[in-house]
Amino acid sequence: MVDPRVIKDMVVSALAEDIGAGDVSANIIPKDLHVNAVLITREDAVLCGTQWVEEVFRVLDAQVSLKWRHQDGDTVHAGHELCVLEGPAHALLTGERVALNFLQTLSGTATRTRRYVDQVRDTGARILDTRKTIPGWRLAQKYAVTCGGGVNHRMGLFDAMLLKENHIAAAGSIRAAAATARAVHPGLLLEVEVEHLSQLDEVLASGVDRILLDNFAIEEIRAAVRVIAGRCPIEVSGGVTLENVRAVAKTGVSFISIGDITKNVIALDLSVRFR
Repeated sequence: MVDPRVIKDMVVSALAEDIGAGDVSANIIPKDLHVNAVLITREDAVLCGTQWVEEVFRVLDAQVSLKWRHQDGDTVHAGHELCVLEGPAHALLTGERVALNFLQTLSGTATRTRRYVDQVRDTGARILDTRKTIPGWRLAQKYAVTCGGGVNHRMGLFDAMLLKENHIAAAGSIRAAAATARAVHPGLLLEVEVEHLSQLDEVLASGVDRILLDNFAIEEIRAAVRVIAGRCPIEVSGGVTLENVRAVAKTGVSFISIGDITKNVIALDLSVRFR
């Protein structure tokens, strides 16, 4: 779950961006008019973002009530009523767009994740997210990934070490980079990226916690799995699509990290209608 304080900060910022000095369109509606509205999805999806929607209307007007028909992580289908809203029309009109922006984006992230998860089902491989997230939305999108059945990789640069080609170049070698990393942060997960099969012996000798195969072809992944032979968990990244992810998973790797699930988000088509 995302810290409620993070959700509130996101919502307050988004409302300030949208409302500015005031909602001039909603101002034509009587302040004392109360209405009933329904939130509908126009396509099949995995729902995510209900807490953000609730916070939007909590900030705008505590009189608005929401009754959810579905919860985060649920599969919903086109035409489903997701939520019934009741309260002042003024608040519903002002908050509608911001609320839908959160819900459509996070549901889009969860839905795309679920498509990848479904493709690798029963293979033993798990779908990981990356740091390729919308700026300011890191925690929210990573939460959406879990709603879609994926697994969070490191949250940021602070909670795990991933030594990539530039770290290795700056340190002089895989062995030197790994040794320094262990000495400086002994309690953190240590993962090292390799770009060629020829690097496997050195990375295995370095005692890392996970090996990342970057942009390996399928046959190269299979070869790497044979060389590593279960001595270290394997992650694959780069060039993975919905079309080839199952083939990658069937090579025997443990993790597949995919930036696509958070950076190429297609927002869910939603609508709010007064009744």
